[in-house]
Amino acid sequence: MKNITLAIDEGVLREVRKYAADHGTTVNALVREALQRVADRAMSQREGWENLFKLADESGVEVGEITWKREDLYER
Repeated sequence: MKNITLAIDEGVLREVRKYAADHGTTVNALVREALQRVADRAMSQREGWENLFKLADESGVEVGEITWKREDLYER
């Protein structure tokens, strides 16, 4: 596990220390959990996009040549 150094406002740190103490944990554990949630969400999103593109590739649907212009779609 790697160590990092953070610069944080004293008031924020004071409140987070109180929160951690009230919840039987540490500031370190709170930061670790928060960063893990960010990493999990990023991995989940990446996997979701990869699955979507894989399904699109496997579908075999082809759009074909585009014979229209953008302006044609908005013709009134």
